[in-house]
Amino acid sequence: MKRGALSLLLLVLALGICQKARAETRVKMRGDAFIMANYFQNHNYTGWNKTGTKTEDTFEIWERFRLRADFEANKSVYFRLGLRIINTWGQGTFTAANPAAEVLVDVAYLQFKWPDTDIEITAGYQALELPQNAIFNSSVIYSDLVAALTVRAPLLPDTLSVLAGFGRFFDSNRTYDNNTTQASDEFDAYFLALPVTLEGFKATPWGMIGVAGRNATYTYKNTADVPEIGNSFDNALFSAASIANMNTANGMGRWKNSQNPYFWAGGSLEVAALDPVRFYADVIYGQGAMSDSKAAKRRGWMVDFAAQYTGLSVVTPQVFAFWSTGEDNSTANGSERLPYLRSQWGPGRSFLFESGQDLPRDTSTYTTPVGIYGFGASLNDISFMEKLSNRATFVYVQGNNSPRAIRAARLLNASYMTMGHDLSRNEHLLGFNVDTKYSLYENLDVILQTGWAHGQFQESVWGHRLVSQAESNGNNIWLLALGFSYKF
Repeated sequence: MKRGALSLLLLVLALGICQKARAETRVKMRGDAFIMANYFQNHNYTGWNKTGTKTEDTFEIWERFRLRADFEANKSVYFRLGLRIINTWGQGTFTAANPAAEVLVDVAYLQFKWPDTDIEITAGYQALELPQNAIFNSSVIYSDLVAALTVRAPLLPDTLSVLAGFGRFFDSNRTYDNNTTQASDEFDAYFLALPVTLEGFKATPWGMIGVAGRNATYTYKNTADVPEIGNSFDNALFSAASIANMNTANGMGRWKNSQNPYFWAGGSLEVAALDPVRFYADVIYGQGAMSDSKAAKRRGWMVDFAAQYTGLSVVTPQVFAFWSTGEDNSTANGSERLPYLRSQWGPGRSFLFESGQDLPRDTSTYTTPVGIYGFGASLNDISFMEKLSNRATFVYVQGNNSPRAIRAARLLNASYMTMGHDLSRNEHLLGFNVDTKYSLYENLDVILQTGWAHGQFQESVWGHRLVSQAESNGNNIWLLALGFSYKF
């Protein structure tokens, strides 16, 4: 954003705060900020980037500031605008003497209630989180911002409600295509959830239908972290053959259809009838491009289960297990892994997964959440001292993908799978993290995150160079992050 535009925007905000509009609009502002230093050793277990072409810097200092303003006409109508600045010290906005203007739009949506009802309508750039139990943090299919229209309405008071909506994830060419031939350059999705709440029982069946255009751009990152970290939408959605040959005339995995439907259905369950013991479970199935060429198809399952005991005042013990389908021996019949878009799923906020860490920059190993199974335990909300809380989590992950399929996929596209992120049936990971938070003031916390991950990798899959480099590091990853979090 240019400096002039930024100055104008700040002026508009100031005028909104200082003056009364004709409609008596009220402006409410809130925000948060964090400043964190992190020492992260052995990214991807090698100390290199995912392709093994760049070496890491182990120490960085991150800073993020978010400001959100609600412009309220009355209790039933408001527009929310959120702005965000984030980068490492020494880069962009935080470069000495020559800062770059990097103010980003965080959210921008209109929300109102239909007159004389409790039907809530939200239109604009907003957060969308498909149902998943909170013990696994958030959805494995999609949990992030999207331009969407959503409707929430109660059907039976305090018992049954509905969430329905439409989102446009990508529109690569916008108003005009590149020539006079129509191009399918969008990815749209329609979603529905029906939360049910009874005494001691909650269930949320849900579904989503996506329409994927063959000419849309899917190489955007599907994580909020730096460009060399995380995954991309095409790797998460498509088969390896389609990434290599989607728009070719004759290649394996090519899309004969200009558009392909994607479909997800699932259910999230919580049972509290035996309180203080509570049980949680999720079941998800997804598929895409099933009417296209055989190698273009992608389909898969995922289930997770957890239990926790809430009867102790000083700690909440949790146990969990999870399983998802993995690739079989062939890439010619498509992919057997669950397709997804933007995952923030992770049991107990494990260091192995990007899953809502309190210090959310470069503080996880980004293990792919599909094509694996595993188990773990967490001691959550440990508190023996006022203002001090801790969490300790251990997770074991085993690969569920055929080694042959990974080798074939990497021949089609070298970046489709990454060592340490995607696992063959002969590979596993261990992860352990301890997170500590101390409240200096009501709205200012000091946060310490520590993490260790250890892997066992197959040389016949990834090659001698990557595996030997990881072995020289003991197949370990280490994290130490310390920061301040302020909310106002």
